[in-house]
Amino acid sequence: MVRLPGNAEPEAELIVDCRNVLGEGVLWSERDRSLYWLDIEAAELWRYDPASGETVRRTLAERAGSFGFRAGGGLIVAFASGFAFYDPDSGERTRIAEIEPDLPTRLNDGRCDRAGRFLAGTMDESPEKRPIAGIYRLDADLTVERLIGGITTANSLSFSPDGRTLYFADTPKRVIHAYDYDPETGRISRRRVFRSLDDQPGKPDGSTVDAEGCLWNAQWQGGRIVRYRPDGAIDRVVAVPAPNVTCVALGGPDLDILYVTTARQGMSAADLEVFPQAGGLFALRVDVPGLPEATFGG
Repeated sequence: MVRLPGNAEPEAELIVDCRNVLGEGVLWSERDRSLYWLDIEAAELWRYDPASGETVRRTLAERAGSFGFRAGGGLIVAFASGFAFYDPDSGERTRIAEIEPDLPTRLNDGRCDRAGRFLAGTMDESPEKRPIAGIYRLDADLTVERLIGGITTANSLSFSPDGRTLYFADTPKRVIHAYDYDPETGRISRRRVFRSLDDQPGKPDGSTVDAEGCLWNAQWQGGRIVRYRPDGAIDRVVAVPAPNVTCVALGGPDLDILYVTTARQGMSAADLEVFPQAGGLFALRVDVPGLPEATFGG
């Protein structure tokens, strides 16, 4: 049976009992004053309006691992098979490029950089879980470049406030890496370990960065979120009453609410009796606000 590690009483509170199979990719839209996220395995896009409490979910044409907001409206989406534009109102999808069509992989975590590009990584879905996946950059002119290879499960893609540091984790390796990132070219260099999770209960999943440059990381199978200072030191641990914590976003009118997605994937009936809120959307007010989400320029 799944159990939470011995940390503090849960601090994040359930706000939407959505029971996602694999909630992920959560982002706050300042334009809509709403929160968007995915249930990857259900192929659904969810929207939550905190002012009214209303939730809306839309069925997608295929699974999607992540998305970003377009500067002109609509979304850039990392669908399982490739990049595409998507209009949440009409449901119209415009394909851009297939990614790794000859491999048993799908696109997973992604994020827009602060210069208007979209980065997303893949993951191996075969039983062997081999390091055959990669990270790709989609430029505003819709060209695609592979930045990193030899990955099993790409996660934690996020950027420092100045856009010059890229964070990334290959989840099974339990290490969050940092790269120098050139905002002018979208090229990376000087890979280094930002933080190893060998001394922690979970594995690194989705992340976001706040206005102080601290990285908030969701811990899969850890039942918690960890805030790391820019030097990699642990600043704060937030418990979540669900083992599989998947992604985080800072949102709300003042960008000071930490929203948290979770998953039911891999949990038994006995596990769900212990953690009935698993798969829900959680929230917690924090002292340091986030940053406006970067948008895709294409």
